[in-house]
Amino acid sequence: DGGLARELTLVCAPAGFGKTSLLAEWSQRGERPVGWLSLDAGDNDPVRFWRHTLAALDRVRPGLAERVSPLLGPPAPASFDALATAVINELATEDGHGLVVLDDYHLIEAQPIHASLQFLLEHQPPGLHVVLATRSDPQLPLARLRAGSQLTELRAAELTFTPAEAADLLRKATGLSLRDDAVAALVTRTEGWAAGLQLAGLSLAGQPDVAGFVESFSG
Repeated sequence: DGGLARELTLVCAPAGFGKTSLLAEWSQRGERPVGWLSLDAGDNDPVRFWRHTLAALDRVRPGLAERVSPLLGPPAPASFDALATAVINELATEDGHGLVVLDDYHLIEAQPIHASLQFLLEHQPPGLHVVLATRSDPQLPLARLRAGSQLTELRAAELTFTPAEAADLLRKATGLSLRDDAVAALVTRTEGWAAGLQLAGLSLAGQPDVAGFVESFSG
């Protein structure tokens, strides 16, 4: 929530740390309209990326996609700065605040997309907050954003489950209340990895010797 005062929130961690689940729950709790785009490898086409991003932004500012989409062609533009400028101007014309979440941004490798998103962030209107969920650092000027207090980061260290959180997850997965030392062992062996704890919980279900399973469980 504190990160909403900045331009960009970056949620960066390996697979299975709960990035999407966290952002989905958090965004639904807020009062801001949310545009959500789950990316795939096909979105490395800049025209397709921006067409889908405009559709997501249209949930934040209805009518934006219809007004701005003609800039995507055909023919496809040589640069997407004009498109980004039009998006910025559209968002700056009205009061209000919204979120746009770009999930699985690690799948994006196209430099024109990185460049146009950087342009958007550099000229971002105050009514828009951008959230990136990714398994690796995006090709954006993160050091400069940090220095300018424009970036909020959540990484694996923040997403790692504590023993209390792990005990709650395992109790829901197994229906058992595990001893503290058993929970601590599973947290240590999974390094607090949410997906690993979930798999451990599924494996525990129906085990006749819980203590023996935990003892033999390898991270």
